[in-house]
Amino acid sequence: MTALNENAITRLSTTTGVDMQAVAATTLYTVPAGKVAYITHVVIRDPSASMAGGTDFDFTQWLQTVDLSSLTTANTDYIVLDGNNAKYQELAAATAFQITVNTGTTAACTATIDVFGFLV
Repeated sequence: MTALNENAITRLSTTTGVDMQAVAATTLYTVPAGKVAYITHVVIRDPSASMAGGTDFDFTQWLQTVDLSSLTTANTDYIVLDGNNAKYQELAAATAFQITVNTGTTAACTATIDVFGFLV
């Protein structure tokens, strides 16, 4: 698996049951010692309820103020977030890549989040 992580864009992590309502940070991936991570995209999928009202989510050293309120159908909706040709910072060894809920969903809701990228 390590060779794949370093030679291709691959799924680095999957985190289930991420609370999308409470204002808090959740670690999605921690960069291994001696490596640098480049996050290329993130998939938010299978919300347990409507994510209406969820208008402000931040990702460590990556996307900020992400609006996920369009994910309104439980268990089937998903969205793919990517770098959209913007400049970001690489994640150094031991850095925790997190989602931070600033303005979360109106109703209680969890989701599964997949992080994709590669290591150098």
